[in-house]
Amino acid sequence: MSRLTANDFQPEVLRLFDQYVHGDISRRGFLDRAAGVAGSASAAVAVLAALSPKFAQAQQIAPNDARLQTRFQMFDSPQGNGKVRAYIAKPAAATGKLPVVLVIHENRGLNPHIEDIARRLALDGFLAVAPDALYSLGGYPGDEDKARELFSRLDPGRTIQDFLVCARILLTLPEGTGRLGAVGFCYGGSVTNILATQVPELAAAVPFYGGQPKAQDVPAIRSPLLIHYAGVDERINAGWPVYEAALKAAGTRYQAFVYEGVQHGFNNDTTPRFDADAARLAWQRTLAFLKTHLA
Repeated sequence: MSRLTANDFQPEVLRLFDQYVHGDISRRGFLDRAAGVAGSASAAVAVLAALSPKFAQAQQIAPNDARLQTRFQMFDSPQGNGKVRAYIAKPAAATGKLPVVLVIHENRGLNPHIEDIARRLALDGFLAVAPDALYSLGGYPGDEDKARELFSRLDPGRTIQDFLVCARILLTLPEGTGRLGAVGFCYGGSVTNILATQVPELAAAVPFYGGQPKAQDVPAIRSPLLIHYAGVDERINAGWPVYEAALKAAGTRYQAFVYEGVQHGFNNDTTPRFDADAARLAWQRTLAFLKTHLA
């Protein structure tokens, strides 16, 4: 059986799913509205199941891959929630210090997909560190619906502080070279943009389809940016013209790519919104950018 893609779903269903994923409507709200599009309540349930992540099928690198060393580590976060727990992956054969990449998850916490992203980065020679913003509420619960509900309970300002503290700790991590990059997806893309405005030591920032920072904060950005947007993502893309104007006015080094015809979340290979061609190109660009600026 071939893999489902975004083209297998009606555009209105995809818009509803995007609203559901980002907390704008509830699960019941999605099902009720999707039933009107799909034709029945049972069809709506089937559509939601088809659009939901399939972590095991999409996994590229096993957690016990012999080429890697992985662990969980606790970091103190006095400005945030007290403690932050992070998943860390690095090449098993590494003998010296490595450039560090902070991996920032979507609005469901540190799920298996983000751990897999960290392992992919580690195989390309980075020390990848992926914190879990949900740790203060017990950590990623193993269920995307529960994770989304937990995420809505977080204090946004304190959570940003947790990531800021992590970034500053990683700049002096004994295993690291002191060169720090950040890669974030959706919510994590928004956080990556914010980090770029508040951590002048950041050497590279790669937000995937993330919300933009305040225009007045853009002049504080010192790191080069590699920005990825989905072509079919009106909600996020609406903020790009103002952001781009601010970047140009500030003389910030940036590259921005819009991948036409693909959905928000196109890099996430656990759902049908994944687009293999766009994801491959975006990831190639990301690795080249990180290697250039973190070397």
